Amino acid sequence: MPKVIIIGPAHPLRGGLATFNHRLAKAFADMGHDCSIWSYSLQYPSFLFPGKTQYTDEPAPETITIHTRINAVNPINWIRVGNDIAKEQPDIIVVRYWLPFMGPALGTILRRVRKNKRTKIICIADNIIPHEKRPGDAPFTRYFIKACDGFITMSDKVMADLRSFTQKPALQVLHPLYDNFGTPVSKTEARNHLKLPADEKIILFFGFIRKYKGLDLLLEAVSNIKHQTSEISPGSDQKPEIRNQKSEIKLLIAGEFYEDEAGYQTLIDTLGIRDQLILRTDFIPDGEVRYYLCAADLLVQPYRNATQSGVTPLAYYFEKPMVVTNVGGLPALVPHLKSGLVAEPEAGSIANAIVEYFRLGETHFIPHLRTEKEKYSWDHLVNAIIDLAGKSTKNDSQK
Repeated sequence: MPKVIIIGPAHPLRGGLATFNHRLAKAFADMGHDCSIWSYSLQYPSFLFPGKTQYTDEPAPETITIHTRINAVNPINWIRVGNDIAKEQPDIIVVRYWLPFMGPALGTILRRVRKNKRTKIICIADNIIPHEKRPGDAPFTRYFIKACDGFITMSDKVMADLRSFTQKPALQVLHPLYDNFGTPVSKTEARNHLKLPADEKIILFFGFIRKYKGLDLLLEAVSNIKHQTSEISPGSDQKPEIRNQKSEIKLLIAGEFYEDEAGYQTLIDTLGIRDQLILRTDFIPDGEVRYYLCAADLLVQPYRNATQSGVTPLAYYFEKPMVVTNVGGLPALVPHLKSGLVAEPEAGSIANAIVEYFRLGETHFIPHLRTEKEKYSWDHLVNAIIDLAGKSTKNDSQK
C-alpha cells in the first residue's frame, strides 16, 4: 500500500490549513493510501502569532494519525524530525508552504528525508510570495523550494510567483470543496441558531481579519449603500432607486482579528454604520461554520490582494453566491454574473456589486454555483499529487 506523509498544521492547531490537511488525509485514505500527518508542536512563537490562540478545544478528527513533532524555531528538532521521517520510507511527502518563516525548518527537514533516496516531495503552495512581506522572504523560500520535487498551486498568481523561483514540475488544481463542516441547513434554522434577524438582508465577511482582506473597504461599501440605496427589489428588472433612506442590509463579520481591532472600531464609528453590523469577532469553531454560511444571503470577499481563498470553496459547498474583488485568483474562481459578481477593490465598486446581487436575486446564481462546484474534487487533487510524484521519478530515472 503506497505510503503518504502530509507535513503541515493539524489538530490541535486550528484554522484553514489544519482543516485542509485533515480532509486531504481522508481523501488519500479513501483511495487506499496509508496516510498520516506530521504537524507542529510549536508552529509560531506566541509573540509572532496575531490571534488569541493557535489551538482548538474541539475533538481530534477520527481515523487520522497525527504526529505532533515539528518545532518551527529549533534547528536540532528539524534534523531529528527529518531523520525520523526518512526512516518511515514514505513514497510521497505532501508539504504545505504558506509562509517564508517556515522555509528554514521545512527545507532542512526535507533535505534529511531526501537522503533515503526513495521519497518524492510534492509541495502544495498556498503562497510563494506572501501577502505581508518581511526581510528574508526570498532566501527562505528559495531554500525550501530546492528541497522539493514538484508543486501544486491553486491559482494563476501563485503559479506565476513559483515560476519566478523554479521551473520544476508543477500543476495547477482548484482548491477542493470543504465538505467536512456538516450538511447545509436552511436559512431559517441557521439564523435561529445564531440568533440573527429572520427578515433582514445579511451579507457575510468570513475568516481571519487581516489588512489584505479589505474589511475596511467593505465597511465603506456598507456606508455607501446605507446612505445611497433605499429599495433593493430581488425580482426587479430596473436598477434600484437612490433615495437617501436607510438600507435593510446588515453586514455579519464572522472571524477573529489578526491585527489591531481599534482601527476598525474607529472606522465603524466614523462611518456611522454600527447599527448595520453584526460582530462575531471570535474564532469560529468548525461546528459553527455551516450556520454562518447558511445564514447569509451573500458572501463578500473584498480583498486588496489574493492568491486563492479557502472561503471560496466553502461558499461553493454551501451554494452561497459571492462578491469578490478583481485581484489574484479570485475572478477565475468566481465567474462574473454566474457564481457571483466581480468588483474592483474599492468601496464604490463593491457597494454597486452588492446592490446588483440583490437586484438579480439568489435564483439567478444557484444553477451556476451547482455547475461550478462539480470541478472542486479532492480526488482530482490526490491524483495530481500522485501524477507529479510519478513524473519526478521518471525524470530521475532519465538523469
